[in-house]
Amino acid sequence: MNLKYAVFVLAMAAGVAKGQKQDYQMPLNIPALLSGNYGELRANHFHSGIDFKTQGVVGKPVFAVMDGYVSRVSVSPWGYGLAIYLTHPNGTTSVYGHLDRFNKTISTYVSDHQYKNETFSVDLTLKPNEIKVKKGEEIARAGNSGSSGGPHLHFEIRNTKTEEPLDPLAYLPAVFKDSTKPKLKSIVVYAKEDEGVVNGLATQKEFQYVIPQKGKGSPHIKGPINAWGEIAFGVKANDYMDGVSNIFGVKNIALVVDKDTVFKSSIDRYRFDETRYLNAWIDYDLWRSNRSFVTKSYVENGNKLRFLKAKRQGWVTIDEERPYDVTYVLSDYFGNTSKVKFTVQGKKQAIPKEERTYDKIFKYNADNNFGNKKVKLDIDKGNLYDHVYFTYKERPDTAGYASVHVLNDKPIPLHKSGTVRIKVEDDKLENKRAYGIASVDKGRKRWIGGTYKNGWVEASIRELGSFTIIADTAKPSISAVG
Repeated sequence: MNLKYAVFVLAMAAGVAKGQKQDYQMPLNIPALLSGNYGELRANHFHSGIDFKTQGVVGKPVFAVMDGYVSRVSVSPWGYGLAIYLTHPNGTTSVYGHLDRFNKTISTYVSDHQYKNETFSVDLTLKPNEIKVKKGEEIARAGNSGSSGGPHLHFEIRNTKTEEPLDPLAYLPAVFKDSTKPKLKSIVVYAKEDEGVVNGLATQKEFQYVIPQKGKGSPHIKGPINAWGEIAFGVKANDYMDGVSNIFGVKNIALVVDKDTVFKSSIDRYRFDETRYLNAWIDYDLWRSNRSFVTKSYVENGNKLRFLKAKRQGWVTIDEERPYDVTYVLSDYFGNTSKVKFTVQGKKQAIPKEERTYDKIFKYNADNNFGNKKVKLDIDKGNLYDHVYFTYKERPDTAGYASVHVLNDKPIPLHKSGTVRIKVEDDKLENKRAYGIASVDKGRKRWIGGTYKNGWVEASIRELGSFTIIADTAKPSISAVG
């Protein structure tokens, strides 16, 4: 696939999406400005909808975007806070999150169940004939409830049957105006383990995209980039929209090497059980160290994101002493497109062989476990995104009830929870339920919890790292509010 075809495919993807619009209306009656887009990269997940600005206040009316019925309503101090789910006859469900309050009908229904169950938090499923709504009917007021950083409306469109979140921009009226192109910030070049080298390094190297002052040259990748053997690429990029200062995710990415498209991504749909594959797509080490999102233009063995397409998993062979022409094509939903070109110089050089010490090789396509007299670790098949050279160390912890167990020399994300069990070495508490496992990162301990049984504490973990046992011995306290 050549460069022109890559641009054509990305443009067609946007066009097809726009052609899917049904008879929806906007959920708000104020100017449509966004603070977050669909598929945006977040910690451990993709953003499953779009975030509407509400002019910095709570209380703006929220309307049903189409005829349907209330199929679910939830109230929680976390997550979406107050949320409404409307099921529509065309096979979609619209979701409205972080609401301030429901309309009278929905509010009465929720209150009845809260009193009946003697609980604030509820997650209620309704039958089609219980609460019907009409397109344009006010169903709630926008707010800031749940895990929200400020007043806004979180809005989703889902496939009712599969519950997959879809890009709402493909369904809502075309009232958004955007002429701003995505911007590339930097690229990362990766050398394949024992098979590639980049500027003398057998690992990876980041190269900044430089935009000189006017009249002092053209934008360029600050090189040079010399490579040999098997390499791959990653990109740090953001999208922007007219009229707002927010930073958005880039919907479409294509990587072209010598007119051949070796990688492309187009975030159009995914399942919620796939969302943590984001950790396989991003450079997890970079995100962990500086909260910087670099998406890899290659696909690891255990990465099952369906919207990633790659030849040879995105790896490129540099085996000739010549310049290789590389282009990144970035585009948004509206078709605004940026192309950044740079050169990788094929330069024959020795490929360093990494000398590594490890305790065990964990395979992504097998069950993995490790254990000794003080700690045990179990990871089910499919929970690693690639093979891991697993290392183990034990450090003393005078302030805890067990040693610090370093389960691998760097954090590795798990797709689903693994299980860690740690022996209580100083088992002196009468209340065994006070024991819990904590993660240890840069000297700071974070409570995870767990269950005590026969001198061991067991807990679920979502990444490899350092762990020990601490105790929750503080009594609850009550203080007046206001």
